[in-house]
Amino acid sequence: MDQEQHSLKKAVSLETFVFLILFFGVFTYIAVVMGFVNALSTFMQTAYHLLVDTVLFLAAIAVLAGAISGLLAEFGVIALIDRLLTPLMKPLFGMPGAASIGAITTYMSDNPAILALAADKNYRCYFKKYQVPALTNLGTGFGMGAIITTFMMGLSTLTGQNFLPAALVGNLGALVGSIISTRIMLRFTKRMYGTQEAAMDDCGVPLDRNYRIVRKGSLASRFLEAMLDGGKVGVQMGVDIVPGVLIICTFVMVLTGGPSASGQFTGAAYEGVGLLPRVGEALQFILRPMFGLQSAQGIAVPITALGSSGASLSIVSRLVTEGLANPHDVAVFTSMCMCFSGYLSTHVAMMNTLGFSHITGKAILSHTVGGLAAGVFAHWAYTLIMLL
Repeated sequence: MDQEQHSLKKAVSLETFVFLILFFGVFTYIAVVMGFVNALSTFMQTAYHLLVDTVLFLAAIAVLAGAISGLLAEFGVIALIDRLLTPLMKPLFGMPGAASIGAITTYMSDNPAILALAADKNYRCYFKKYQVPALTNLGTGFGMGAIITTFMMGLSTLTGQNFLPAALVGNLGALVGSIISTRIMLRFTKRMYGTQEAAMDDCGVPLDRNYRIVRKGSLASRFLEAMLDGGKVGVQMGVDIVPGVLIICTFVMVLTGGPSASGQFTGAAYEGVGLLPRVGEALQFILRPMFGLQSAQGIAVPITALGSSGASLSIVSRLVTEGLANPHDVAVFTSMCMCFSGYLSTHVAMMNTLGFSHITGKAILSHTVGGLAAGVFAHWAYTLIMLL
């Protein structure tokens, strides 16, 4: 893995004062709107709830995903899938067939689940170095897919409408968004690392692709060792994502949320100044042609999904219940919630864990374009389907 490169600067420079102005400006704004005590309490409460409700959940997923990836690598399943799906994954994503395991894993769980796979030496040997950072974009494009799709289809119980076609179109949109995001990221990494350098320097025999490294011992002992070793990797992944999720997601949620149901700030978790939704409404003249949403309030869904797709789902149910969102909107919501998958709150931690934190900005830029493309595709695809 690459180590961050450091350089020397003057002890006090212009950026010191720029940082102070921005730092105190942002937090002064939040404190003025919410009240200093309430703002401080909300930051702490949100971070605590994210730790308990989100990080521990993701850590558990990482342990299970690590155990499964260890078994899949040990018994040749990843090698089989690599051979079967490379003809499909290579032209679409520019990735080896083994990358499809990461997409499936994140679809069934959440973005960081792909980290447990990427940390497995045998799995990583299927990739070139320039492809490893793009695993973040690939995996995030499918994050929480099963949960989001099931939720969207379940909205039928609220209105009696059939949301199945909308959910399926949304999944297709997320696929398109993931392809675009991954391809853009690969353009960046190809220029940085070339296309020949292997992801691992000590893969040895598996580079032949006709052989793979396995543990010594009986079938039962190999099964247990692979499962437990993979689980240990998952534990480390769960620890590594804590700083990124707590710091980034807490800040995004404060900028996205609003006051309590009473209209007052109480210092509870997930309250906020509602800045991002207001920005979205101000840009409605651009966003409406792109996504075709029925109500301006609908833009709060993808904006909230930037920080947490789970949080955005509660907004979807409210909009549908109040008649502010139709099946077309649900198709757009599905594609963007799935493709974004809270990437602002996970990309930093994921890229840091993979060892490519210095190009996190490129990963975020790539995925921003991919998520927007997912929404635009879902909008026009659903519109065309309804015309047929």
